[in-house]
Amino acid sequence: MGRFRAWLSARGRFQFCLTVGMVTALTGVCGALILLPNSVLPKPNAAQAASVESYAQAKSDDPRLAAVRRTMEPFGALVARRVPTGDGKESIVVGHAQQDGEMTVLEGELGAATDAVTQVWGTDWAQSTVVVVASNPSEFAALVHAGADMPTEIAAASVADPFAPGTTPTGQRVVFSPESGRRVGPEGLRTLLRHELTHVAARAKTADGAPLWMLEGFADYVAQHGQGHRFVDIAPTLTARLRDGDTPADLPTDREFGGAQAAYAYERAWSVSEYVAEKYDQPKLVDLYRRVAAAKVDAAGEDRILRDAFGVGRADFVNDWRAWLRRQIG
Repeated sequence: MGRFRAWLSARGRFQFCLTVGMVTALTGVCGALILLPNSVLPKPNAAQAASVESYAQAKSDDPRLAAVRRTMEPFGALVARRVPTGDGKESIVVGHAQQDGEMTVLEGELGAATDAVTQVWGTDWAQSTVVVVASNPSEFAALVHAGADMPTEIAAASVADPFAPGTTPTGQRVVFSPESGRRVGPEGLRTLLRHELTHVAARAKTADGAPLWMLEGFADYVAQHGQGHRFVDIAPTLTARLRDGDTPADLPTDREFGGAQAAYAYERAWSVSEYVAEKYDQPKLVDLYRRVAAAKVDAAGEDRILRDAFGVGRADFVNDWRAWLRRQIG
């Protein structure tokens, strides 16, 4: 199913994000329709070039490359860059030589992005990720287990193998499309990386079919947290409606994350997480995610969770959030 999300970057560029959900893989995919020249990506210097390891060197001591090797080798020789992440952990950025610009940006952002996710979510995740940059649409679709009709607007995806509840997910990786750098630029890559790493971190605690207002709103909260973006920058559609006197009546339904109103749904979802973190504190937001995302729940189930977590029913929670929204536009 398709899901859309829009925001304004700190530099005021409108961006558009498409997220695709896969029931067995919980794949989140984000992309941007703004087309930027390749010149927005940095060129590698001699030191960066020297830090690149050949695939033959990397594969012998990191079994995580085995799965991507089978998919990527037919498209050309691989380049793998090791990046220190987490508590002595090591992540890998993998791609082909022609994607060096995107790989350089992601290599530079991966350590900080991992730390940013851990600071919010906690340390109970691998903190060690394979980040892949595809060289063409066919390779990208294969890496995220998608069909040939995968939308070309998609810029990034997080993927995990199917797994039983209570076990540790395997095969997790974040995959960027060949056009991702050109479409979103370095700042967009940073935000997308943090969003997708949040899905990776939370996957073991996330049930298929859990409410999207919690899943996607929380991932956007982590992606935006601490970056200094204003409410209007992150939620331009929501801001415009609020200024017109149109306050959301309820939390977004899963259905709203697809189609023409999806940007509005994503922005409302982000705002719910922002509201919870501001009113109750960030650890309580994480606790709410773990409760809501643990199963497929309806409105009655959400009511029970909210009463247990915050001592308020769903109706009062929504009303308080709506009042908070109106205060954001002063």
